Amino acid sequence: MFLELIATFTAAVGAAGLVLLINKLTGGRLPKWAMPVAAGLTMIGYTIWSEYSWANRTTADLPPGMVVVQRIEQRAIWKPWTYLKPQVTALAVLDRAGIKTRPDMARIKLVDLYVFARWRQPAMVPQLLDCANRQRADVTDAALADPTAADWREVTGSGTLLETACADGQQDQTDGG
Repeated sequence: MFLELIATFTAAVGAAGLVLLINKLTGGRLPKWAMPVAAGLTMIGYTIWSEYSWANRTTADLPPGMVVVQRIEQRAIWKPWTYLKPQVTALAVLDRAGIKTRPDMARIKLVDLYVFARWRQPAMVPQLLDCANRQRADVTDAALADPTAADWREVTGSGTLLETACADGQQDQTDGG
């Protein structure tokens, strides 16, 4: 966050310097308000670009095997442009390499789901997925010992979490527990 603040100020100083140079080259014909307006518009423009490009930059930096399964969009009244195009403020990312299957219950997958949110540390949320019944459950000690005891919830819609984790040909690792 601090580096983005520095980048915003640097862009503003650059824009103000450019207006100052243009003003010198034109013999001082620009109005006095041109420099602060250019700096302010540049700060707003850079901030909007930074907010909208965050998801793509984060996705590009993911290691191989990590798949974005959901993009969480948000609109905010203090950012009126988000009503035209919602801003992606969080990503749910599945670690395909870490998918595990119990030998005694092949339809149940244990997956690590990572949540990347703007201005927050990433969080890992382990999930149990029942591929056959299109359900998911939070991981608890009881659910790991006996998946039938888990608090299963229906997965509605055509989200990509189940489709990605339960895809045919997935090379699952086996969990001996």
